[in-house]
Amino acid sequence: MALVAREVGYKLLPFRFLRMEDTSTNNVLITAETGEYLFISAQQLRQLVDKQLERGTSLYKDLLARHFIFEPQRHNPIPEIAAQYRSRKEFLFGGPALHLFVVTLRCNHTCQYCQVSRAPLGGSGHDMSPEHARHAVDRLFESPSPVLTVEFQGGEPLLAFDRIRQIVEAVVERNEHAKRSIQFVISSTLHHLTDEILDFAKTHGIQFSTSLDGPAFLHNANRPTPGKDAYERTLEGIEKVRERLGSDAVSALTTLTARSLQYPQAIIDEYVLRGFNSIALRPLSPYGFAKKSSQRLDYSMDEYLDFYKASLAYLIKINQQGVYLSEGYTSLLLSNVLTPFSSGYVDLRSPLGAGLGTLLYNYDGDVYPSDEARMLLEMGENGLKLGHVTQPLQRLLSSPVIELLLSAGVAEALPGCSDCALVPYCGADPIEHFARQGDPVGHRAFSTFCQKNSELLTHLFRLLRDGDEATQRVLLSWLSRRSLGDLPVAGYRG
Repeated sequence: MALVAREVGYKLLPFRFLRMEDTSTNNVLITAETGEYLFISAQQLRQLVDKQLERGTSLYKDLLARHFIFEPQRHNPIPEIAAQYRSRKEFLFGGPALHLFVVTLRCNHTCQYCQVSRAPLGGSGHDMSPEHARHAVDRLFESPSPVLTVEFQGGEPLLAFDRIRQIVEAVVERNEHAKRSIQFVISSTLHHLTDEILDFAKTHGIQFSTSLDGPAFLHNANRPTPGKDAYERTLEGIEKVRERLGSDAVSALTTLTARSLQYPQAIIDEYVLRGFNSIALRPLSPYGFAKKSSQRLDYSMDEYLDFYKASLAYLIKINQQGVYLSEGYTSLLLSNVLTPFSSGYVDLRSPLGAGLGTLLYNYDGDVYPSDEARMLLEMGENGLKLGHVTQPLQRLLSSPVIELLLSAGVAEALPGCSDCALVPYCGADPIEHFARQGDPVGHRAFSTFCQKNSELLTHLFRLLRDGDEATQRVLLSWLSRRSLGDLPVAGYRG
């Protein structure tokens, strides 16, 4: 067998491997630079590396087709690999595509996990000025991206609807000549909807994203309002949007507190009851104002992962029973694993998405590479500001902050990531590591970002390897529906 292999003379292409801790025969995951993968046994891994595989076997053919090996005298795989790699990194060529406008800090909620310091409803000095809004629109169109998403945030952005109107109308007018594909999203509690706002949203195809943290007892505890009716008013807002704009015009996501982890099925059942097609089970953020509440609300990453896996099992079960409800983060990971393209999610990009893929225009005119960079203000840290909205985009993207983030933003070059088999599907996220560890590179052995993604990806690979046909059918359905835009835009930005 070895003599035949040496006569054929195959050579190895770069790959990484992970020994999965389970009893399966094929418990070694190997991944190629292009993101292609295979499960093999430990013995086959040794034969592969020692070049003792026999030509013509199904394994040999799979390794050849998926660019783990090549035959120098027969075929040059480099052009194919380069094309696949370019597809996975295509986001690098477009420029910032997601532009976040913080039009106000004012809000009527006092959410315990809020990441930014709220301003009172009647407060002054916390709204974006018309001048800053005009400059932000200029920066938007300086991006070369043919596809642009304009997302309005707060506080509660509907409290500054005049500014939203100004920005949308200016973008629409400019786009008559620019001819970009533009999507508008308002991230809102939906408590301040009016007929005027809904009519404007219908005219301009604006979508809404809101928060729904589960049944009333959970939502009202996590997102208190003076009237103690946050849940009821949110449901009322959801129905108003659906009646006027259609069922797909509003999406929702949940943020999990320690109390939430006790009710995985109740949270999921709430989303089924309310007719949603997707749910995003988001852990608490380490940023900003939320960090001050972490002792009361927080939990370990191990606890979150146990909750997530239990929730995923329940979601798969109800999908098999005919109820379609996908999990947002799983859908993104599946896209990275099973398609030749990036999911587009900023946190899972390498090089990083902050700054390169998204920009945030704060209410005071300051510009940040991401929402999370802005939230560091609440922790007394303003070192990740790119500049001011009056500066041209080229200058903002030449900021020393971008250089700093890029130096820690290529996962394939980071210690602890460069030799990880999961790196083709993961990202670097230097801003989270800066927030948690005070360093944009961070130490992967103590990184909750790394722990979350490595354990969830490994869990998904097990389901793809060992899951029955019904389970795999569910996972593939989430992938196909995700491509149609089922996932909420807000919250999937990084």
